[in-house]
Formats: sequence, C-alpha cells, structure tokens
Amino acid sequence: MSPPSITQQLAARACAVSLATAPAAVHTLIGQCVLDYLGVTLAGAAAPAVQLLHAELREEGGHPRAGIVGSTHRMGLAQAALLNGMAAHALDYDDVNFALMGHPSVPILPALLAQAESLNASGSAVMQAFLAGYETQCRIGLLVAPGHYGAGFHATATIGAIGAAVACAHLGQATPSQMSQAIGIAATQAAGLKSMFGTACKPLHAGLAARNGLLAARLALRGFDSRLDVLECPQGFCGTHSTDFDADAALAEPTGGFHLLANLFKYHASCYETHATIECASWLRDEHQIQPQQIIAVEVTVHPYGDRICNISEPATGLEAKFSLRLTAAMTLAGLETADPAAFSDIMVTTPTLVALRDRISISFSEQVAPGCAELRIILRDQEAVLSTRYNAALPARDLGAQHDRLQAKFLRIAAPVLGAPRAALLANTVASLATQTTLTELVALWAPAPPEPSFGTLYGATVERPA
Repeated sequence: MSPPSITQQLAARACAVSLATAPAAVHTLIGQCVLDYLGVTLAGAAAPAVQLLHAELREEGGHPRAGIVGSTHRMGLAQAALLNGMAAHALDYDDVNFALMGHPSVPILPALLAQAESLNASGSAVMQAFLAGYETQCRIGLLVAPGHYGAGFHATATIGAIGAAVACAHLGQATPSQMSQAIGIAATQAAGLKSMFGTACKPLHAGLAARNGLLAARLALRGFDSRLDVLECPQGFCGTHSTDFDADAALAEPTGGFHLLANLFKYHASCYETHATIECASWLRDEHQIQPQQIIAVEVTVHPYGDRICNISEPATGLEAKFSLRLTAAMTLAGLETADPAAFSDIMVTTPTLVALRDRISISFSEQVAPGCAELRIILRDQEAVLSTRYNAALPARDLGAQHDRLQAKFLRIAAPVLGAPRAALLANTVASLATQTTLTELVALWAPAPPEPSFGTLYGATVERPA
C-alpha cells in the first residue's frame, strides 16, 4: 500500500482537530477572530462595490437560508458566503497570518457561519471547525511558499478557498476521505491575482473563496469526487500554482502547536505591509512633535516583496491609497487617523498639502529588512540630526487581554455606526460567549440592525395620537 499523500495527511489532521486539546490562548484567539470579522464586515458592508454585489445577488433571487451581516436580508448559502466574504475584506481591515501570506479569517468565516446556520450547529462546533480550516490553510501556505505568492497569486483567494472548504467539511463531520475530496474540489476552483490589489476585485477574492469553499465541502459531503492527491499530483495545485513544494514545512509543528497563535490583527485600515511604516511614522511624529512643514525628506526601507504589494506611488483613489507606502506614511505624518476607514477617501488622495508631503517620501527595498518590518528616516529643516526608527509588525501580541481591549475598541468604533452602540456592545458580549451557545440564532439576529419600533400612528393598525 502506498503511503498517504500530503493531501490525505492534511485532511486527516483537519478531521482530528479538537478544541478539547487546544490551550486557552487558542480558544481566546478564535473568539477574537470572530469579533474582528464581524466588525470589519459590518463596516465594509456599505462599501460601494459591496452594494453593487448585494444588488446583483438580490436581483438573482434564491432560497433565503443564511443571514447577511449588517442587513436584515437573508440569502442562499452560497450567496451569503460570497457577499459576507467580500464585505469582510472590502476595507482591508481584517486579520493576517504570514504562514498563509494572506488573510485567514475572511475566506473561512463567511462560509462557515452560513454552513452553521444550515446545520443548526453549536458555537463550540463552529469554533472547532474554524480552527481546522485555519490550521490547514496555513500549512498549505507553507507548502507552496514563497513561489505561490511570488508568482502573483493572492493566497487569500486561492488557499483561502481550501481553508473554507476544510472548515465547512469539518463542521459537517466529514470523514478523512470526504475531507480530501473537499480539498480537491476547492483546489480546482482556486484563483485570484495580486494584480487586482487596489481594485474591487481584491475583496471579491475573499467572497469567491468563501463561496467556492462552501460549495466544495457540501458537494464532498454529498459524495462528489475529486482527486485525493490534488496538492502534489502532476498538474495539481502545487504544480500549477507554485515553483515550491515544501512538505516538511507543511507538516511541521508551529511554535506553540498552532498557527493561530501567530495571528495578526489590523489597527490601520490599509494593507498590512504598510503597518510597520505607519507605526514608525507615528512614533517619530509624536516623539519629536514633528509638523509636516518641517519635513525635507522621508526615506522608508522595507522588504523587496512590498514592491509588488503596496508600492502604488501615486494612488488615484482611496482604495489605491491602502496599498501605497508613500501615502500612508504621509497620512500618518500629517496626523490623519489611519485607523478610521473613512480617512481613505478619493478626496484625500488629491489634497494638495498631502500630495506635496507624499512626494517628499521615497521608498527603497532591502533583503536585510524582514517581511512585515520597516525602517524610516526623516530629515527635518534646520536640524542636523536625522531622525530614524524601525518597527516589526510581524510579531503577534503576547498579552491577549490587552489585545482583546484593543480589538473591542476597534469593533465598537466601526460596528456602532451600523448597529447602534447598545446593540454593538450586545453583539460583542454574545461573541464572547460563543462556546456556550447551542445555536447561532442570537448571534445572527444581533448582527443585523434592529427593526424600527412602530410609530404611534400605525400601532396595531390604528390611528393613535402621541401623548402630549
């Protein structure tokens, strides 16, 4: 008998994932991922491109079986996964993992939550399935690194579809064989180009990954077949999507036993590769009380792959600004709040004073600067010394309590305008108790705005005068 393929080994590991053997930190981080996902999805649901997709799907019609985050509408399972996935990534404000080289939660959770509604699953089952999908997509990310991302594939779209499939199949109690089939069905749908960064197609990638992964899992659970060795077979996923194949890296145990422990959350509404630069600029600005008019020049140095991710030198739109090292540094030095998604507007990118500051910023690349890190130097007028600092944005938080407080503040800031502050706080509390919930009914009800209270004039269909 031939040994199991890498695909089959990863499928077996995914089926075996259990929250019972996971440390408390993993339980905490899953809850934080769900909270952050709901926050960025609520905020992203109003994005113009998301509204276009919403209109298209409503016109398409279908059997309403799953909730739409931020809306009272319900849609078919695949439609909900697609729309919620795009909304979650619309602001580029969602979490990151460098093992995946992408955004781990936004392909998985839209699909998984729709699947959970269809199966009437418990909160703990959802958390466990999320962990299975998360760990598997990180392992596949390492399997094809660095060639997959370097070739121009957006891992959130490609590997994210497989992660979504694994999570949904785990929730459906797939056998190892069914899990392998789900991986294969998702892998043959995998697509997504980094050349689309700065356009509406980038968030669409997350939605398509969620939809395709959900479909893959549901078909596999019905008995639909695919190859059981799709990752390693000739002309399979790895052969067509990467020049690298590192089985040892994929099967190795990560630090602490879980890739989830290296999850990184965003506190700036832009590409994660701009965050170290933003932190450098913010620290120097505050430490030395720098005013934009004092600045002669700014020099930023990052890892070379940032050149193909976030180096739009003269962004023309607010969306392109999220992928501009020069403009995000200029925004920070000018005192604009990069934690506010509204700061990334089309008007902002053409503001003369900001453009002038942007043009005094230069970007260089060095292998000596690790991915996720940045070095920044500022030359000021009437000052001989050059101010400089560096920052590593690739380090996960050690204090999960402090991280919770920061994420809670982010969530309430972006969710309250959609739900109202009381309802947003109630939703956050419900997420905190997810492990004890027998169904997701309460969670789904709370992520939609509250229905308006009846007016006195229409109460019970009668005409009633409001009391004086």
